[in-house]
Amino acid sequence: MSLQEFDSLIDRMKLAFEYAENLGQYVDAAKILFQMNEQLPDDLQLFFEELDDPESAKSFTAKYFTELKTVIVEHRQRLMNF
Repeated sequence: MSLQEFDSLIDRMKLAFEYAENLGQYVDAAKILFQMNEQLPDDLQLFFEELDDPESAKSFTAKYFTELKTVIVEHRQRLMNF
């Protein structure tokens, strides 16, 4: 996947994540985080804990979105170097 393709996909996913989060749909936002993580190479993917309790979805998304942003930047840098 090229840098442009990756950026386009991640941008759309970020918008969907923010939309779900703004509507208070944290379970849906968490699902989007899982999808974003799947777009990364295996060596960069985060190990997410299971989201068993919908009540914890808000803290789950806050924690993992921050971590995921860092890994996305790292993958973008790799793509720029190719």
